[in-house]
Amino acid sequence: MAGILFGLDIGTTKVCAIVGEVRDGQLQVIGLGIEPARGMRKGMVVDVNDASVAIARAVEKAEQSSGYELTQALVSMAGEHLKSSNSAGVVTIARSTNGVTKDDIGKALETAQTVAVPAERETVHVVPRRYQIDDHAGIISPIGMYGNRMEVEAHIITASAAALKSLESVSRNVGIKTEEFVLNVLASAEAVLDPAEREMGVIVADIGGGTTDVALFTEGSVWHTDVIALGGFHFSNDIAIGLRVPYDIADEIKVKHGNCRPDDLDPEHTFKVKPFSGEQIEVGYRDLAEVIEARAEELFDMILASVKQSGYAGLLPAGIVLTGGSAQLRNLTHTAEKIMGVPARVAKPRNLVGLVDRLQSPAYSTAVGLLRWGNSDYNTFRPNRAEVPSRGGRWKEIISRLLPG
Repeated sequence: MAGILFGLDIGTTKVCAIVGEVRDGQLQVIGLGIEPARGMRKGMVVDVNDASVAIARAVEKAEQSSGYELTQALVSMAGEHLKSSNSAGVVTIARSTNGVTKDDIGKALETAQTVAVPAERETVHVVPRRYQIDDHAGIISPIGMYGNRMEVEAHIITASAAALKSLESVSRNVGIKTEEFVLNVLASAEAVLDPAEREMGVIVADIGGGTTDVALFTEGSVWHTDVIALGGFHFSNDIAIGLRVPYDIADEIKVKHGNCRPDDLDPEHTFKVKPFSGEQIEVGYRDLAEVIEARAEELFDMILASVKQSGYAGLLPAGIVLTGGSAQLRNLTHTAEKIMGVPARVAKPRNLVGLVDRLQSPAYSTAVGLLRWGNSDYNTFRPNRAEVPSRGGRWKEIISRLLPG
């Protein structure tokens, strides 16, 4: 029987509810609901009811298009509260005619988590990087191998327990159980990277509305992750302040006229905008680009500093891969290459099948990646196939309850 996977990408600017079906090993998108975000800031919940309403509306659309009632989900997470580190664990391999088992791996990963985690924090990811059995190092998958002692290197991500509870509550308010939290950039990497890039050395920067999530992959696995409190909102806010226009107008200007390469623009080329004063003014494309370029340089300076602080001293032949909605700024790759000193490309989800027309954009890498994460070896979660058709009528009652009277 085919399996059903459900992902909830709860971002600062949008909520994307996405349903996938796994049949004969192939993942197809069979349901989709997209709704403007409410009650979120910098990847974190700031208004539970508002956030719940947006999620309810997105899930309702996903149920209607997929034909299934959805009850449990892989949920994306972001925010400055996320922290990461690398750790090692060692176990004695159990005597068995089958060699190393999943139980052995589980025990090794448990020992890698022995670093004390404060009560106000929670471990959300323990991603194995590589293993060593006795003197045999660099093992990717030790299942079935033989030896006496096994060591695992793992990448561990922790989060604020309070932030996770708030994120969990907004899903629970609409009847969705959080089966697993997935860091945005780890999900996005599933959607945009190929194995060769992971092996050679690559940075993924998922540039969202409120934050930029960063992950460095090398030798096939994740080495470093970070969340930088700078995203598309900051670009638009700079424009709003500089031109004295409402934020919504500034965001439109960024999308329509924004550029990160002012030197390529004609200084005489202008467009008109109406600021708060009411009188239309002319704005130079080059002037606008200089504002955007300055913020882009700051972003990549912060990404570069994060990579250096991680202790990684290797090369990054595959460069930096930019994704997320704000990665679509014109010539952003130029600024990335200038600051980072490596090749840069903008990526959208790869190899999509099913209801994918609206997903052909970097803005949906995390959403697609949630499904691929659920269908990968990184975790054992497999939602059960929903047997009951969607009861669309329940959403009217849920949304009415959440909205103020």
